[in-house]
Amino acid sequence: QVQLVESGGGLAQTGGSLRLSCAASGRMFSAYAMGWFRQDPGKERELVAAISWSGTNSYYVGSVKGRFTVSRDNAKNTLYLQMNSLKPEDTAVYYCAQAGKPQLSLRHTEYEYWGQGTQVTVSL
Repeated sequence: QVQLVESGGGLAQTGGSLRLSCAASGRMFSAYAMGWFRQDPGKERELVAAISWSGTNSYYVGSVKGRFTVSRDNAKNTLYLQMNSLKPEDTAVYYCAQAGKPQLSLRHTEYEYWGQGTQVTVSL
C-alpha cells in the first residue's frame, strides 16, 4: 500500500522560506512522477509543481515560478518543495501526490495516491 507523508509545513513570514518533504513508501518511488498540490478553503485544489520520475522535467504554476523549486531524491524515496519569497497568498494545505506513470503529469486525474497534507501559513 502506498503511503505519502508530508512534513515541513508551518508558519512563515512574508518573504520567508519553508521546505516541504514527502516521504513515500509502498512501491518503487523512482518509477513514478510526483506532484505538489495546494488547496485553500473554498477553492479548488491546484497543481503547484510537478516532476518526472528522473527529475529531468518539471512544471510550476505561474504564481510560484522563480520562487518554488521541486526536487526528488530517489535513493531516499523523498520529494521536496523548497518555497522561497513566500507570500500570504501561498497560504494553503499542501499535498504531495504520486502519479500513475513516470512522465511529467499535469492533470489531477493522473495522480493515484495522495498524502494527508501539511498546512502552510504565511503571515503579513
